[in-house]
Amino acid sequence: MNKILFAVDPVASVADEALEWGAGLIVTHHPLYLRGTTTVAADTVKGALIHRLIRNDIALYTAHTNADVADPGVSDALARAVGLSGELRPLRPAPDDPHRGLGRVGELDTPLTLQEFADQAARGLPRTAWGLRVAGDPSLLVRTVAVSGGAGDSLLDTVHGADVFLTADLRHHPASEFMQSGAAGAGPALIDAAHWATEWPWLPQAAELLTSGLAAKGISVETRVSETVTDAWTTTAQCEE
Repeated sequence: MNKILFAVDPVASVADEALEWGAGLIVTHHPLYLRGTTTVAADTVKGALIHRLIRNDIALYTAHTNADVADPGVSDALARAVGLSGELRPLRPAPDDPHRGLGRVGELDTPLTLQEFADQAARGLPRTAWGLRVAGDPSLLVRTVAVSGGAGDSLLDTVHGADVFLTADLRHHPASEFMQSGAAGAGPALIDAAHWATEWPWLPQAAELLTSGLAAKGISVETRVSETVTDAWTTTAQCEE
C-alpha cells in the first residue's frame, strides 16, 4: 500500500484512476455513503464500487467533517487557494479548541474590489463548468474574506464582519434574504463556487501532511492528487433574452 491516491469523491472514475496507477489506498473527502444504508449489493452503484475495490485490494479512507474542522483543514486550504496568506481563524470555533472549527476568515494583503477578488479566486480554484457566481456590488472594496469549503448556508450568520463570504451550494432564499438584510452595497457580498472546487485544494495539503507524517516514522509512500473533475455539473447554457 505504498501508493495513495487523494480525491474529493469516491466514484467510479476515481477507482479507475487508482487501478490504472496501482494505488493500494484511496483517501477521499466525501464518504461513499452520506446516509445510512442497508445493503452493499453489487447490483447498486455504490455496492458495485465496494465490490470492485475489495476485488482489487484497494482500501478506502474518508475524512469528511473531521477534515472540515481540522487545523489545518479544508477551509484553510480553500483560503490559501483564493489568496489569503496571513493568519486565519475559524468562523465557528470548536467548543474545545478555538483554533479548530468550521470555516475560516482572514485578511487580504492588499484590498481588492469584489470583481478583482472574484477573478483572483477563480484563478486559484480548479475549473468547473459553472465557475463562480457573485452577489454584490462589483466595486465593493474587499479586505476581510470568509470562506467555507463545501455547503456554507449554515455559516451565513457568522460572516457579518467580513466583506465577502466564499462558499458553495448557496440556495436562492437564504442568499436572497442574506443580501437584503445588509445595508445596500455595504456587504458582505457572496461568492458561490462549485462544491467540488472548494474542497479540492485540501487534497494537496492532506497528501503533504500524510507524506511528512509517515516519513517522520520512517515510512515512505508515494501520493498522487487526482485531477479528475467529479463535480456533478458538466456544462452550462444561457437562456435567450
